[in-house]
Amino acid sequence: DISGFPFQDLFHECKTVWQVLQNIEPYLKKRMLGLNESENQQYAYFTNPDTISIGEGTIVEPGAYIKGPCLIGKNCHIRHGAYIRGNVIIGDNCVVGHTTELKHSILLNHAHAAHFAYVGDSIIGNYVNLGAGVKCANLRLDGGEIVVKYRDKTHQTGLRKFGAIIGDFCQVGCNVVLNPGTHLGKHVHVNPCMSIVGVIAEKSHIKNTTTVVNTAE
Repeated sequence: DISGFPFQDLFHECKTVWQVLQNIEPYLKKRMLGLNESENQQYAYFTNPDTISIGEGTIVEPGAYIKGPCLIGKNCHIRHGAYIRGNVIIGDNCVVGHTTELKHSILLNHAHAAHFAYVGDSIIGNYVNLGAGVKCANLRLDGGEIVVKYRDKTHQTGLRKFGAIIGDFCQVGCNVVLNPGTHLGKHVHVNPCMSIVGVIAEKSHIKNTTTVVNTAE
């Protein structure tokens, strides 16, 4: 649901959700960046600060690293040791925690990646919580194009790097690996220490890895 997302025009004219990832860089280039209204940013490290905008009420703790271009909304919390590598767009009321790395990704409102997560080339929905150690893997071992299989069809994404699409209100347990191209529908719960791939239907509860591939109907 992008109705409350402050940068929802990013999604315009996209036929598939992964096409939004290709919009991130040109979208940031078109915007007037460089306005930093964050709090407690002393001893945080900013690279290319003229391409970084941070909204009012957002707290950036000492030791956080943010590289532009980057766009962060209001009332977020960027904690000590967070590593934001550029081409990242974050909505309002989000948390990026200690040793969490974000790269070429989108976080919708109230998304939390609070502890030791890797989010690469991914979209994290509203009110999603990523447990400690969650990894959104974004590159196949053979380096090939990432495809999405859904309803007996194979969709070519055209992307060599593509992480996960995580729907609103998902809860992803600690130390879960979301393999390249994974889609989680809304309200999916994933137990800890899983390796997930495919399209997972909304309101699924993933308790083991033997029944989770391409379960959407």
